Amino acid sequence: MLARIYVTLKKGVLDPQGKAVQHSLESLGYDKVRDVRLGKYMEVKLDYSGAGESEPIVREMCEKLLANPVIEDYRFEITEE
Repeated sequence: MLARIYVTLKKGVLDPQGKAVQHSLESLGYDKVRDVRLGKYMEVKLDYSGAGESEPIVREMCEKLLANPVIEDYRFEITEE
């Protein structure tokens, strides 16, 4: 199984890296860019038999280590490799 995990800052949390990228894009002439938010993307390979068995484990990994639930949101999808 392969878990694709996306972690982003919650709305309302300042994203200084996103602002820096937005400013750089504007300085390159992309003046129609309204906002940039950066996040993390992870791929985790699992040896579980199906998505039903993998989902609670991936959720637990996100809550305990991969995301900070106080300031970050996460979502994931699980597929067979």
